[in-house]
Amino acid sequence: MDAQQQQRAGPQPPRPPAGGTGGGGGGGDFTAIFTVLLMFLAIAAMIIVPSSTTLRQSLSVLHQVPEGHVGVYWRGGALLNTITDPGFHLKMPMLTNFEPIQVTLQTDLVRDIPCGTKGGVMINFEKIEVVNRLHKDYVYDTLRDYGVQYDNTWIYDKIHHEINQFCSCHSLQQVYIDMFDQIDEKMKDALQADCTRYAPGIEIISVRVTKPSIPDSIRRNFEQMEEERTKVLIAMEKQRVSEKEAETKKKIAVSEAEKNAHVSKIQMEQKLMEKDSARKQEEISNTMYLAREKSLADADYYRTLKEAEANKLMLTPQYLELKFIEAIANNSKIYYGNKIPNMVYDQRLLGNFLPDAVAKGNLES
Repeated sequence: MDAQQQQRAGPQPPRPPAGGTGGGGGGGDFTAIFTVLLMFLAIAAMIIVPSSTTLRQSLSVLHQVPEGHVGVYWRGGALLNTITDPGFHLKMPMLTNFEPIQVTLQTDLVRDIPCGTKGGVMINFEKIEVVNRLHKDYVYDTLRDYGVQYDNTWIYDKIHHEINQFCSCHSLQQVYIDMFDQIDEKMKDALQADCTRYAPGIEIISVRVTKPSIPDSIRRNFEQMEEERTKVLIAMEKQRVSEKEAETKKKIAVSEAEKNAHVSKIQMEQKLMEKDSARKQEEISNTMYLAREKSLADADYYRTLKEAEANKLMLTPQYLELKFIEAIANNSKIYYGNKIPNMVYDQRLLGNFLPDAVAKGNLES
């Protein structure tokens, strides 16, 4: 505490009587004895009543604020605006009361919350956990307005109210099954909305709602419904699996057929390419053959033409007579006479030959 409070914490010695004589030394002894007596009584009180935390904190001078908390003080029932951090601190005994206030995350557990659904069925939420935090800057305002048990107002009582509001607007089917996964967020939003408006220092982190307990007869009905739903889901799953298997087989068959068709197409294209290549080779061979034969024919024609031209120039009557004579000369016998029945000669060819032969024979004889 401040220096003024520490000065007030010390016991005030009794003032000596104004009209006393010769008692200066005795008055000082009495003051010292009174001070020691008060300290002895304070220590004895702390030892004798250790089980009373409030009384012990009221009598103690030195106190400790744990980590994650702040120290808040009251004097004569009035809240002081002094907020202390974790650690050791001093206060005035008997006059100043101290209370540690948690400013870290804390979980408030709300149990046994009965509520009635829209259809009139009574259900009970056995446990709801609310994770919240009080900001350090708002500790004084929150405690001044709502006291140390501020969470009773804005968490415990408020969660009862919000759960009943939610149940009264929804049927058992919605509360127990359809919308159960939304209750956490709805409770969190509802609590935070009112805290933000009236107690801004309280922050709602999350809300965890357990499954409510319902009457046994209704629970059995729900269990039977769930069993039937499970059977339907199993049948649907089996059907879906069968459809998937059939679809998979169909896809496999289609894939196999497509693969075979693709392979056949590739093989056919390969054969066509081979045929086309062979055709092109044949065409090239034919073209080469035709070109070669044409070249040979042209050459033969040219040779024949040239031979004809040469023969035309060479086959003169004199050349023919020469050849004839050479042919006749190769015979071993020559017949002379006016009539040669077995041999016919061209008189035109023999016209010049016979006289020359006769003349030659005459010369030899």
